Amino acid sequence: MTNRTRSPITQLHDEKTEAKRLGFSVRSFQAWRLRGGGPPFFKLGASVRYDPALTDEWLNDHIRANTSGAAA
Repeated sequence: MTNRTRSPITQLHDEKTEAKRLGFSVRSFQAWRLRGGGPPFFKLGASVRYDPALTDEWLNDHIRANTSGAAA
């Protein structure tokens, strides 16, 4: 993922909404934030929010053709 200027964000999701949208548990999102390696997120005070477009980019970056770990 690269840093770049983004257009205004119209909707951010909380972790519950984003986890449900992708079929992951909320605990997975919490673990990724703690350990790193998960989708990018915004920390706004005590709130954590996800931009669905950035989460989709992160997910697409993890497409694999086999279990060797090589990217497709």
